[in-house]
Amino acid sequence: MESRGSVPARPLSYEGVWRFTAPAVDVSVPQARHAVRDLIGRQRVPMHDDLVQGLLVIVSELVTNAVKHAALLSPEVAVEVAIGAHWVRVSVADNHPYRPKALETDYAQTGGRGLLLVREITRESGGSCDVEHTASGGKIIWAELPLAPVHTSGAAPV
Repeated sequence: MESRGSVPARPLSYEGVWRFTAPAVDVSVPQARHAVRDLIGRQRVPMHDDLVQGLLVIVSELVTNAVKHAALLSPEVAVEVAIGAHWVRVSVADNHPYRPKALETDYAQTGGRGLLLVREITRESGGSCDVEHTASGGKIIWAELPLAPVHTSGAAPV
């Protein structure tokens, strides 16, 4: 007898969603970065080192922005890492209503380019990023990266 329909595939061992909160203070930036790095390693997520490094820069930039710009209205930030079969998504949520936009490059400034960096890393990896409002009036800034590298040239993978 033939089976009709398809049986849902079992999730891969590294798939899942992890969430943690941290106080909106400077020390939370390296702590969040280390927590995400440790999670990626512990789950044995199949990521090339350059993609891991890009993801960690994104985590650092998003948590830094929440600490610097949202702490007054959001004493805690929430970091979520969702890992699927072919992608990893990191998001940082806070309770501040301001929805930032990636600033244009201003070479006279020494800061303020974190979201440009996030946007560039996600673009180069073939991923995406955005800012969304939450039901409570805050925001979530997220970036999603594909686990398989995107090859824009006709060259074979290295």
